[in-house]
Amino acid sequence: MPRAQRSLRARLALTLVVVLAVVTVFVVRLIDIQVVQAAALNEQSTSRRSVPVTTYAPRGEIIDSTGKVLADSTDRWDITASPRYALASTKHPVQESAEAIAAITGQDPAEIVAALQAKPDADHAYVSRSVSLDQLRRIKELDISWLYDEYRPSRNYPQGSVAGNLVGFIGTDGPQAGLELSENDCLASTNGVSTYERGADGVRLPGSTVTETQAQPGGTLQLTIDSDLQYFVQQAIGQQANALGAESATAVVMKASSGELLAVADYPSVDPNNVDGVDIRYLGSLAFSTPFEPGSTFKALTAATLLDKGVVSPTSKIVAPYELEVGDGTIKDSFVHGDLNLTLTGVLQNSSNTGIAQLAEYMPASQRYEYIERFGIGTRTEVGFNGESPSPLRPFEDWDSRTALNSTFGQGVVATSVQVASIYQTLANNGVRMPVTLVKGCQLPDGSWVDTPTGEGTRVVSEYAADTTVHMLESVVQDGFLAKSLTIDGYRVAAKSGTAEIAEGGVYTSDRVISIAGMAPAENPEYVVVVTLTKPDTIKTSAGAAPTFREIMSHVLTTYRVPPSTDPAELYPATW
Repeated sequence: MPRAQRSLRARLALTLVVVLAVVTVFVVRLIDIQVVQAAALNEQSTSRRSVPVTTYAPRGEIIDSTGKVLADSTDRWDITASPRYALASTKHPVQESAEAIAAITGQDPAEIVAALQAKPDADHAYVSRSVSLDQLRRIKELDISWLYDEYRPSRNYPQGSVAGNLVGFIGTDGPQAGLELSENDCLASTNGVSTYERGADGVRLPGSTVTETQAQPGGTLQLTIDSDLQYFVQQAIGQQANALGAESATAVVMKASSGELLAVADYPSVDPNNVDGVDIRYLGSLAFSTPFEPGSTFKALTAATLLDKGVVSPTSKIVAPYELEVGDGTIKDSFVHGDLNLTLTGVLQNSSNTGIAQLAEYMPASQRYEYIERFGIGTRTEVGFNGESPSPLRPFEDWDSRTALNSTFGQGVVATSVQVASIYQTLANNGVRMPVTLVKGCQLPDGSWVDTPTGEGTRVVSEYAADTTVHMLESVVQDGFLAKSLTIDGYRVAAKSGTAEIAEGGVYTSDRVISIAGMAPAENPEYVVVVTLTKPDTIKTSAGAAPTFREIMSHVLTTYRVPPSTDPAELYPATW
């Protein structure tokens, strides 16, 4: 074979070997990519191309009894970025872009740059949180390719501090207080998930968004509160607290027939839009959380108890001294006087501690204790409000002889303002205590309605005992020392005053809690009002609470168009 031909074959063989070697390398590499590393590479490719996004659903609204919004969600957006694309961008340099964004959001540009540089290889970083629609529009007009936006509803409280003590507020970690927390099952939304794809330049590809989990909005929570009345009551107690130099104040308005709370006001009170604007002690509701010795407002409960047992009548006679020796101590009336010949009605009218204590001895302490429990003292109300105090009762077996009698006029026992209102609701409702109600129910996102179970009313005392007690309380308003401050033209009002000493370290001090609790119209009570002021500097008797009680009750009767009383009261004799 010629040498030239042998040389050609050798070159062809070598070329073939080289080609086969190259093909083999490509095949091996292809198998490695498509088989061995397929799953990992696919995952990596998808992660670079597909971006998951949380789809936020709005939290449910809180509305008052008339439908006025107390809490809702407002549209807000988070501005995010891909640091990896941002730091590599020449079209939209980071420093220049940060300055443009900051001019819209009010941030420091350095803050934006630092957020991007903190994780330079990351695909997600927050640039600005909770921007408004107008800010979002202006940011979009910058047309920065590595910027994205995420919809995130933000909580808003249109009425400000009106019912803020009840509504509560949302913090960075979710619901923090009030109904926002306790009724979260109704209000909470469920966020969804969607994904979108982006190109090599980091820009979102149009039409690539796919929803994987649908977002579900929260339900609407409706309260029994009338926000207009709530505003009026808050203003009234705030003005009086300032006038008397009181540390705090509460007021409760309750519907007698149902136990529904129409207003529960506190002073000071939190504005959920500005939680830092008030001391931490007032972030909730004092009317639910802060028990106090109710003082003489408790005498109405004692009188109804004695009447229910049939051991006294409204004209039962007693000689009430200024001072009464009990065990190793004494019980005194609030003013110095000689012996008074009083009926049970007169005991209430004159607010005699010695008189009610003597009459109470017709019943054993164990029975009086049972009645106190039946009136709802010693347990939380049915509302179950966040931070609500049960106002625990000491077992009657631990009462000494003095405590057993002190409890008849509101010392040695404690109650919250809402519990005191519940006592008077029971008396106003012919002796039937209704569950205290703050929430009407929840309307679910599908439109269905879920009522808040309230339960049936419970008879605490007889109709005779309740109605007679209310009738006796009319004499407090008409002939008592606060008659001028409590009387409402055209209406029969029944009420009882209370001035309680505040104990610190087991010793009573000169500080006081002053209150008025009552109902109207007395012949057929429809509404109950309780007003309390804590630690007033000037007027330290219930006279300081009387004008505010009258102001609130007058407003309630007018607002709900209660017809004036037509028949005058026929009062029981107060003396003998």
